[in-house]
Amino acid sequence: MENNRNFYITIVLSVLILGLWQYFYVLPRSERQAEATRIEEQRAAEQKKAAEAANPGGTTAPAAPSAIPNAPGTYVTTPEGRAQEVAKTARVKIDTPSLSGSINLTGGRLDDLKLKHYTETVDKTSPQIQLLNPQALPTGYYAEIGFVGSDTTGTVPGPETVWSVDGNATLTPATPVTLTFTNDKGLTFKRTISVDNDYMFTVSDAVQNSGSATVTLSNYGRVIRFDKPAVASSYVLHEGLIGVTGTEGLQEHKYADIEKNKLYTPSKSTDGWLGITDKYWAVTLVPTEKQPFQPHYAYYDNGRPRYQSDFLTDPITIAAGQSATVETEIFAGAKEVNKINAYAQDRQIRLFDRLIDWGWFIWITKPMFYLIDTLYKFFGNFGLAILATTVVVKTIFFPLANKSYASMANMKKVQPKMLEIREKYADDKMKQQQAMMELYKTEKINPLAGCWPVALQIPVFFSLYKVLYITIEMRHAPFFGWIQDLAAPDPTSIFNLFGLLPFAPPAFLPHMGAWAVVMGITMFLQMRMNPTPPDPTQAQIFTWMPVIFTFMMGSFPAGLVIYWAWNNTLSILQQGVIMKRQGAKIELWDNLAALFRKKPSPAE
Repeated sequence: MENNRNFYITIVLSVLILGLWQYFYVLPRSERQAEATRIEEQRAAEQKKAAEAANPGGTTAPAAPSAIPNAPGTYVTTPEGRAQEVAKTARVKIDTPSLSGSINLTGGRLDDLKLKHYTETVDKTSPQIQLLNPQALPTGYYAEIGFVGSDTTGTVPGPETVWSVDGNATLTPATPVTLTFTNDKGLTFKRTISVDNDYMFTVSDAVQNSGSATVTLSNYGRVIRFDKPAVASSYVLHEGLIGVTGTEGLQEHKYADIEKNKLYTPSKSTDGWLGITDKYWAVTLVPTEKQPFQPHYAYYDNGRPRYQSDFLTDPITIAAGQSATVETEIFAGAKEVNKINAYAQDRQIRLFDRLIDWGWFIWITKPMFYLIDTLYKFFGNFGLAILATTVVVKTIFFPLANKSYASMANMKKVQPKMLEIREKYADDKMKQQQAMMELYKTEKINPLAGCWPVALQIPVFFSLYKVLYITIEMRHAPFFGWIQDLAAPDPTSIFNLFGLLPFAPPAFLPHMGAWAVVMGITMFLQMRMNPTPPDPTQAQIFTWMPVIFTFMMGSFPAGLVIYWAWNNTLSILQQGVIMKRQGAKIELWDNLAALFRKKPSPAE
């Protein structure tokens, strides 16, 4: 049973990898999600009470190493709600098919943005996702464009500048807005803000020098965030500061890393983008003028802790009576694959598709997404698309699997000869091995053939997990029945009989839903298609493997568990047909009957 030995070695290694992944990353994230949300709510309440008793003056932010001016205002939580905080300053309304919110005229800051198509839970009546918020809130998060001047320029637009609206006061895809600011040195700044139907803003600043002297100033942009995602981060996904600039290319700095290192300054660049990304959402800046700029990624822990991605252009010289224009695009929205790809291609944004964390195995995760997405457009349901994807994958691997199962069937037919060799050379392992190899050669059997179907399924399994976990298209995607979110674990649990008993299982119990049980049953049946190994250790692995997988897979996304169960079912059918054609006995029914057969006692 040499092929069984290799087969089980492959299974054990697979379980070890998946088990470590599950134990250290997936399971802790699922268990802490509710706790993290509770802690966040408690923290907000405590900050609110502290703010009511504290000095409302607060402290200000330190100067950035890039010479970008400080952000004004208090760095404490205000007792007012979000709506009251937004109402404190004059604003320009934002209303697009995808976005709603406003632009703060103080600083010209984009700090009030909601995503119309996305809600916090699967309940469509739940609140819309609030992507950007005023800085005084616990969830302060905003993007800002401004200038750095000198004594000769006078006051230039920065965090404290109050812009005036020129004409239209509502930003829509069809109606840009114009803001103006004139300083005491004869510099007039005219800012035109436009937005498309999705998530891309364009900020164009025209600077007119009406004074009598040449001036020099620099343009800056920054994304600032004061909190972190409430859900614990995952090893398989990047969340934090991100960008593609200069010769370094893609740069990713997780929150924990930037907290430790404080500042990262890559080389100057003339193209690219930078910002802050979450699992499903992102805010990034895209300088478009090909003007050299210096990017920074930073964490400030004095005053109020905050994370910042920013850029500062090289000085721009404007002679008396002349003007200059600088432009920056701001992406603020959902990381929808097709729209991100369209921005990368249509606007020539270098590697903008890497805003979605496809991982090292992008060559397989991206095609996997496109396959599922294409089938979704045909079936109209991502669950059915995953089932169809399984059929496609099985079809691609069919020739190899066919040879593998055929070889396993031949192995069963020569089992009597293998047992004879084992008995004949029981005391001489070398001769036993030589005789086995000669038997394989004579019967044209590949003892490793049984490993390949399992080995090839591992990268497919991981790529599907990655797609389910990172792509927003899978978020809140329903299947049928109780599965309303394929990217989340099965909400049912065997410990309350899948909802029949009126209580929620304790958090310390492993999560194991109905689909995990179905997956375990199909795996059990698949393994029982083969004869029980004579080696006791292998037999134990043979028996307990489905149970281990059932508990382990319970906290994985429901879509992945459904895929695995359906894949096992197809494998059972495929293996049964091939074994029948090869004339090999299908051991399933005998193995199942043996489970209920009374075992003889030692005395018998």
